[in-house]
Amino acid sequence: MPLNDALIAKTIAFVKAELQGAEGGHDWFHTERVYKTALAIAEQEKADLQTVALAALLHDIADSKFHNGDESIGPKKAEEFLLQQKLDSAAIDAVVNIIKHMSFKNSLEENTYDTLELRVVRDADRLDAIGAIGIARAFNYGGFKNRALYDPQIAPKLNMSKEEYKKSTAPTINHFYEKLLLLKDLMHTKTGRQMAAGRHEFMENFLSQFYAEWEGKR
Repeated sequence: MPLNDALIAKTIAFVKAELQGAEGGHDWFHTERVYKTALAIAEQEKADLQTVALAALLHDIADSKFHNGDESIGPKKAEEFLLQQKLDSAAIDAVVNIIKHMSFKNSLEENTYDTLELRVVRDADRLDAIGAIGIARAFNYGGFKNRALYDPQIAPKLNMSKEEYKKSTAPTINHFYEKLLLLKDLMHTKTGRQMAAGRHEFMENFLSQFYAEWEGKR
Protein backbone atom coordinates (compact mmCIF):
# COMPACT_ATOMS: atom_id res chain seq x y z
CA MET A 1 0.00 0.00 0.00
CA PRO A 2 1.45 3.42 -0.93
CA LEU A 3 1.85 6.11 1.70
CA ASN A 4 -1.17 8.20 2.63
CA ASP A 5 0.55 11.56 3.10
CA ALA A 6 -2.28 13.08 5.14
CA LEU A 7 -2.33 10.11 7.52
CA ILE A 8 1.45 10.18 7.90
CA ALA A 9 1.36 13.91 8.71
CA LYS A 10 -1.33 13.35 11.37
CA THR A 11 0.68 10.46 12.83
CA ILE A 12 3.86 12.53 13.01
CA ALA A 13 2.00 15.32 14.82
CA PHE A 14 0.50 12.80 17.27
CA VAL A 15 3.85 11.15 17.99
CA LYS A 16 5.64 14.47 18.50
CA ALA A 17 3.00 15.46 21.06
CA GLU A 18 3.22 12.10 22.86
CA LEU A 19 7.01 12.25 23.08
CA GLN A 20 7.39 15.78 24.41
CA GLY A 21 9.92 15.67 27.24
CA ALA A 22 10.99 12.09 26.48
CA GLU A 23 14.44 10.78 27.43
CA GLY A 24 16.92 11.75 24.72
CA GLY A 25 17.52 8.24 23.41
CA HIS A 26 13.81 7.51 22.99
CA ASP A 27 12.51 10.88 21.83
CA TRP A 28 11.01 12.13 18.56
CA PHE A 29 14.41 12.20 16.88
CA HIS A 30 14.90 8.49 17.60
CA THR A 31 11.49 7.80 16.08
CA GLU A 32 12.28 9.96 13.07
CA ARG A 33 15.53 8.09 12.44
CA VAL A 34 13.79 4.73 12.70
CA TYR A 35 11.05 5.95 10.35
CA LYS A 36 13.50 7.10 7.68
CA THR A 37 15.63 3.96 7.98
CA ALA A 38 12.58 1.69 7.91
CA LEU A 39 11.29 3.29 4.71
CA ALA A 40 14.72 2.95 3.09
CA ILE A 41 14.85 -0.75 4.01
CA ALA A 42 11.21 -1.30 2.98
CA GLU A 43 11.86 0.05 -0.49
CA GLN A 44 14.78 -2.33 -0.96
CA GLU A 45 12.95 -5.32 0.51
CA LYS A 46 9.60 -4.63 -1.23
CA ALA A 47 7.65 -4.37 2.03
CA ASP A 48 4.35 -2.56 2.46
CA LEU A 49 5.32 1.10 2.90
CA GLN A 50 2.21 2.24 4.74
CA THR A 51 2.39 -0.50 7.39
CA VAL A 52 6.11 0.05 7.86
CA ALA A 53 5.75 3.82 8.12
CA LEU A 54 2.94 3.73 10.67
CA ALA A 55 4.61 1.06 12.81
CA ALA A 56 7.94 2.90 12.78
CA LEU A 57 6.30 6.17 13.76
CA LEU A 58 4.18 4.66 16.54
CA HIS A 59 6.59 2.06 17.90
CA ASP A 60 7.89 4.09 20.87
CA ILE A 61 4.96 6.29 21.91
CA ALA A 62 4.89 4.53 25.30
CA ASP A 63 8.08 2.51 25.77
CA SER A 64 7.48 0.08 28.64
CA LYS A 65 10.75 0.98 30.38
CA PHE A 66 9.27 4.41 31.10
CA HIS A 67 5.90 2.99 32.20
CA ASN A 68 6.86 0.61 35.01
CA GLY A 69 7.44 -2.23 32.56
CA ASP A 70 3.87 -2.17 31.22
CA GLU A 71 4.08 -3.38 27.61
CA SER A 72 0.38 -2.92 26.85
CA ILE A 73 0.23 0.90 26.90
CA GLY A 74 2.07 1.56 23.62
CA PRO A 75 0.12 -0.89 21.44
CA LYS A 76 -3.16 0.28 22.99
CA LYS A 77 -2.40 3.96 22.32
CA ALA A 78 -1.39 3.15 18.75
CA GLU A 79 -4.58 1.16 18.18
CA GLU A 80 -6.78 3.94 19.58
CA PHE A 81 -5.10 6.53 17.37
CA LEU A 82 -5.45 4.41 14.23
CA LEU A 83 -9.11 3.68 14.99
CA GLN A 84 -9.70 7.44 15.15
CA GLN A 85 -8.14 7.72 11.69
CA LYS A 86 -10.70 5.19 10.34
CA LEU A 87 -8.02 2.73 9.25
CA ASP A 88 -9.42 -0.72 8.46
CA SER A 89 -9.05 -3.46 11.06
CA ALA A 90 -6.55 -5.57 9.10
CA ALA A 91 -4.22 -2.60 8.63
CA ILE A 92 -4.50 -1.68 12.31
CA ASP A 93 -3.76 -5.26 13.38
CA ALA A 94 -0.66 -5.34 11.18
CA VAL A 95 0.74 -2.18 12.77
CA VAL A 96 -0.17 -3.06 16.35
CA ASN A 97 1.32 -6.55 16.09
CA ILE A 98 4.61 -5.08 14.90
CA ILE A 99 4.71 -2.77 17.91
CA LYS A 100 3.94 -5.67 20.26
CA HIS A 101 6.64 -7.96 18.89
CA MET A 102 9.53 -5.82 17.68
CA SER A 103 11.57 -5.07 20.81
CA PHE A 104 14.81 -6.86 21.68
CA LYS A 105 13.47 -8.03 25.04
CA ASN A 106 10.51 -9.69 23.31
CA SER A 107 12.95 -11.64 21.14
CA LEU A 108 14.18 -13.28 24.36
CA GLU A 109 10.93 -15.22 24.60
CA GLU A 110 9.29 -17.47 22.05
CA ASN A 111 6.71 -15.91 19.75
CA THR A 112 5.25 -16.96 16.42
CA TYR A 113 4.28 -13.62 14.85
CA ASP A 114 6.43 -12.79 11.84
CA THR A 115 5.94 -10.62 8.76
CA LEU A 116 8.27 -8.88 6.36
CA GLU A 117 7.07 -5.54 7.69
CA LEU A 118 7.92 -6.57 11.27
CA ARG A 119 11.40 -7.57 10.13
CA VAL A 120 11.91 -4.25 8.39
CA VAL A 121 10.83 -2.08 11.33
CA ARG A 122 12.69 -4.24 13.84
CA ASP A 123 15.89 -3.95 11.79
CA ALA A 124 15.50 -0.18 11.57
CA ASP A 125 15.02 0.11 15.32
CA ARG A 126 18.02 -2.12 15.99
CA LEU A 127 20.18 -0.12 13.62
CA ASP A 128 19.49 2.95 15.76
CA ALA A 129 20.83 1.01 18.76
CA ILE A 130 24.27 0.42 17.23
CA GLY A 131 27.04 2.50 15.69
CA ALA A 132 27.82 6.06 16.76
CA ILE A 133 24.20 6.91 17.59
CA GLY A 134 23.75 3.62 19.42
CA ILE A 135 26.74 4.41 21.61
CA ALA A 136 25.40 7.91 22.33
CA ARG A 137 21.95 6.53 23.17
CA ALA A 138 23.36 3.85 25.47
CA PHE A 139 25.30 6.33 27.57
CA ASN A 140 22.46 8.85 27.53
CA TYR A 141 20.10 6.24 28.98
CA GLY A 142 22.74 5.06 31.43
CA GLY A 143 23.09 8.62 32.70
CA PHE A 144 19.31 8.97 32.86
CA LYS A 145 19.27 5.88 35.13
CA ASN A 146 22.40 6.98 37.04
CA ARG A 147 24.31 3.84 36.04
CA ALA A 148 28.07 3.43 36.15
CA LEU A 149 29.94 3.81 32.87
CA TYR A 150 31.96 0.67 33.57
CA ASP A 151 32.91 -1.51 36.51
CA PRO A 152 35.59 -4.14 35.85
CA GLN A 153 34.23 -6.15 38.79
CA ILE A 154 30.78 -6.58 37.19
CA ALA A 155 30.88 -9.00 34.27
CA PRO A 156 28.28 -8.85 31.49
CA LYS A 157 25.47 -11.36 31.95
CA LEU A 158 24.87 -13.29 28.77
CA ASN A 159 21.80 -15.31 27.77
CA MET A 160 19.47 -13.43 30.09
CA SER A 161 15.78 -14.17 30.25
CA LYS A 162 13.36 -11.40 29.34
CA GLU A 163 12.67 -10.62 33.01
CA GLU A 164 16.37 -10.55 33.89
CA TYR A 165 17.03 -8.19 30.99
CA LYS A 166 14.21 -5.84 32.06
CA LYS A 167 15.50 -5.71 35.66
CA SER A 168 19.18 -5.24 34.83
CA THR A 169 20.94 -2.23 36.38
CA ALA A 170 24.40 -3.12 35.06
CA PRO A 171 26.99 -0.54 33.92
CA THR A 172 26.50 0.82 30.41
CA ILE A 173 29.55 -0.95 28.96
CA ASN A 174 27.95 -4.28 29.88
CA HIS A 175 25.01 -3.38 27.63
CA PHE A 176 27.30 -3.67 24.61
CA TYR A 177 27.85 -7.37 25.32
CA GLU A 178 24.33 -8.07 26.56
CA LYS A 179 22.64 -6.49 23.53
CA LEU A 180 24.38 -4.08 21.17
CA LEU A 181 27.12 -6.35 19.85
CA LEU A 182 24.55 -9.11 19.30
CA LEU A 183 22.34 -7.08 16.98
CA LYS A 184 24.44 -7.38 13.81
CA ASP A 185 23.72 -11.10 13.67
CA LEU A 186 20.05 -10.63 14.56
CA MET A 187 19.18 -8.52 11.52
CA HIS A 188 16.43 -10.09 9.43
CA THR A 189 16.81 -8.34 6.07
CA LYS A 190 19.68 -8.26 3.62
CA THR A 191 19.58 -4.44 3.66
CA GLY A 192 19.65 -4.38 7.46
CA ARG A 193 22.64 -6.72 7.58
CA GLN A 194 24.54 -4.55 5.12
CA MET A 195 23.84 -1.39 7.14
CA ALA A 196 24.73 -3.08 10.43
CA ALA A 197 28.21 -4.19 9.42
CA GLY A 198 29.89 -0.78 9.53
CA ARG A 199 28.07 0.29 12.67
CA HIS A 200 29.14 -2.91 14.43
CA GLU A 201 32.77 -2.34 13.50
CA PHE A 202 32.56 1.23 14.84
CA MET A 203 31.40 -0.10 18.23
CA GLU A 204 34.24 -2.61 18.38
CA ASN A 205 36.75 0.17 17.68
CA PHE A 206 35.12 2.34 20.34
CA LEU A 207 35.42 -0.41 22.95
CA SER A 208 39.11 -0.93 22.14
CA GLN A 209 39.73 2.79 22.61
CA PHE A 210 37.60 2.89 25.78
CA TYR A 211 39.53 0.08 27.50
CA ALA A 212 42.90 1.56 26.49
CA GLU A 213 41.92 4.94 27.92
CA TRP A 214 40.53 3.28 31.07
CA GLU A 215 43.98 1.80 31.70
CA GLY A 216 45.71 5.09 30.81
CA LYS A 217 47.38 3.62 27.73
CA ARG A 218 46.20 6.15 25.13
